[in-house]
Amino acid sequence: MLLVTCPYCGARAETEFACGGEAGIVRPLDPDAVGDEAWADYLFMRTNPKGWLRERWRHVHGCGRWFIAWRHTATDRFGATWRYGDPEPPAPEAVA
Repeated sequence: MLLVTCPYCGARAETEFACGGEAGIVRPLDPDAVGDEAWADYLFMRTNPKGWLRERWRHVHGCGRWFIAWRHTATDRFGATWRYGDPEPPAPEAVA
């Protein structure tokens, strides 16, 4: 079982959480001035790296709050979790 550390509630089973996708995706400021290609980039294009990725997570079956996490996409290991507004911790070191 994978444990995810909610910054509000502590470590819980992965079944209590839902991933909200890559963090830091910014909606265009002026939607009317954005063309189809820019909208497609905003909606569908993600970095999808093999390694550490910042993601949004929600503690669905707990406090219900959103937070941000560093998660390794190949191993599913969580490096750090933090609340919105808190200083972002550096990316974890490479997994051996």
